[in-house]
Amino acid sequence: MSLKGDRLKDEGSRLQVTAAGATAGLIARFVIAPLDVVKIRLQLQTHSLSDPLSQRNLHGGPIYKGTLPTLRHILRAEGITGLWKGNVPAELLYVCYSAVQFTAYRSATLLLHSTLGEDTLPQAAESFIAGAVGGGAATASTYPLDLLRTRFAAQGNDKVYASLWRAVAQIQREEGVRGFFRGLGPGLAQIVPYMGFFFAVYETLRPPLSGLELPFSTGGAVAGTVASVLAKTGTFPLDLVRKRIQVQGPTRGMYVHKNIPEYAGALGAMRMIVRNEGFRGLYRGLTVSLLKSAPASAVTMWTYERALKFYSGLGERSEQSL
Repeated sequence: MSLKGDRLKDEGSRLQVTAAGATAGLIARFVIAPLDVVKIRLQLQTHSLSDPLSQRNLHGGPIYKGTLPTLRHILRAEGITGLWKGNVPAELLYVCYSAVQFTAYRSATLLLHSTLGEDTLPQAAESFIAGAVGGGAATASTYPLDLLRTRFAAQGNDKVYASLWRAVAQIQREEGVRGFFRGLGPGLAQIVPYMGFFFAVYETLRPPLSGLELPFSTGGAVAGTVASVLAKTGTFPLDLVRKRIQVQGPTRGMYVHKNIPEYAGALGAMRMIVRNEGFRGLYRGLTVSLLKSAPASAVTMWTYERALKFYSGLGERSEQSL
């Protein structure tokens, strides 16, 4: 089924779109897992590197500075597996998130077409609305996995949670159901404009770049990279606040960074970060986040388009064999 065969969001059946989105998320997550761990460690680091060491209240926590030094520090202190901490809930998160995101994005687009007509809205506006709906639906439905991913990635050699299932049981016992949704507010506040802007830029750039041939890349991958960098930079402070709030609760002082303050809501967290760490504190980990999000988005969109063609081909062959 295709309303417009050359447009990403209109290709394939609902099942094929869901399967392609899940496949893209699975592969992209494994590729960028080490950079994701580094990003989370930098985001949770609350002391200013410009302060004298004697004034830093570290409680034995490590000092990270820069992407490559942080990678080396984790490798040296925790081994190669330290770079894939939290990968199990993260893989589940990316598979479920991508599947829900692309499905909701396609459904929102078709709904706009059926209610307003296909050419009523400019393409950028239509993509922004559909992207925001897709991102919001995926974030809300998979948020507990995002929280678990963050908490496992924040662990050092002293494990806070022995396993995924024990983490679920412990959070439920000590924090209740609400504990799984810490930081959902800034998460939604970040993802709606992020995904809306991402898809708007992506759908705007993809047609003119579609004929671009690059080594190991396509015009779609380039469009996805540019869209991701612009969207991530604009919404990064909310992502950092979300990470800080996700590790609140009874285990707050047990992660690698043992000096994470206690925050009273997203706005309170933002005010405290600016007061104690300066405006730059809201952008801790931005460099590695861009290094992570650009290839992640490129891999996701590249894999999605090819997976969708593969599953669509399977569907056509199945129909022909009947």
